[in-house]
Amino acid sequence: MTGTAATQGEQGKVEPPAANPSRYRFRVALHDIDAAGILFYGHLFRHAHDAYEAFMASIGFPLAEIIRAGDPLLPLVHAEADYLLPLRHGEAIQVELGVLRLGDAAFTLGYRFRDDQGQLRARARTVHVRLSPDRAGSAPLPPALVAALQAWRWEDETP
Repeated sequence: MTGTAATQGEQGKVEPPAANPSRYRFRVALHDIDAAGILFYGHLFRHAHDAYEAFMASIGFPLAEIIRAGDPLLPLVHAEADYLLPLRHGEAIQVELGVLRLGDAAFTLGYRFRDDQGQLRARARTVHVRLSPDRAGSAPLPPALVAALQAWRWEDETP
């Protein structure tokens, strides 16, 4: 698949192909919020990971198949987030996902969480490293994965 593949949207709906970056939608659910009525901080990473899983499938690397095959294993080794404005129960949020950095054995993804008016509410960053088949260290990313990720590079490295 190429970087113009359709992506999974809100509640499993498929959105039409979009230009860079990949897009994933969700609604802040009751189980996502804390006592203050806003998204519990850790749940931002769950939604980022859902966007990552949909993105990887859209570029031809479905995580379920990768995990079953055992290669290339791409564990997350770093995650960070900035919470700019509260995400409240019931709000529809769109996650924009792009590749910030692409190295020999690792890649960094950026996530922008926007509301329906396009206002940036949060951003996140994750770093994934390819494990060697013996899981003793890192290994070069497969050329096909590098090519697929390259199509989704963000020029600005700020998520």
